Amino acid sequence: MASLGVLTSSDLGSRGLREDISGRRIQELLPPPEFTLRRYEVVPDERETIADRLRRWSDEDGLDLIVSTGGTGLTSRDVTPEATLEVVDRLVPGMAEAMRAVGMRSTPLAMLSRGVVGVRGRTLIVNLPGSPKAVEENLKAILPVLPHALETLRDKPHKT
Repeated sequence: MASLGVLTSSDLGSRGLREDISGRRIQELLPPPEFTLRRYEVVPDERETIADRLRRWSDEDGLDLIVSTGGTGLTSRDVTPEATLEVVDRLVPGMAEAMRAVGMRSTPLAMLSRGVVGVRGRTLIVNLPGSPKAVEENLKAILPVLPHALETLRDKPHKT
């Protein structure tokens, strides 16, 4: 069982003016008993706030997996990748590349997503776009490797 945090970056959502459908969809796609939701929050598109949550949830709460949604596009308010890059120790580019490749099967606009995947300590941090459809496509692209990724972050021996 992996501990999960879901972080939604949305100015409107953080003020209660928009329902967080994407954050809810992440929770549906990562259900118990494989995943236990320990943290969930909707925050404004503020780099410092996002980076703070990622640090605290990784360092203090020791979450295995943090999945963010929103803030990966090209507007000046889309700062989730920058906040993530500020806190991760290492990148996992293959996962981000796989998510964009799957998204491009539906729309060429997927190549505009700047989401990153990285590791802080023993926590895997995954940035997803903000649309529910993109959340589902991107998360399904990496679901087959998530258990192995989380297991290796716990330094468990590989089965070969």
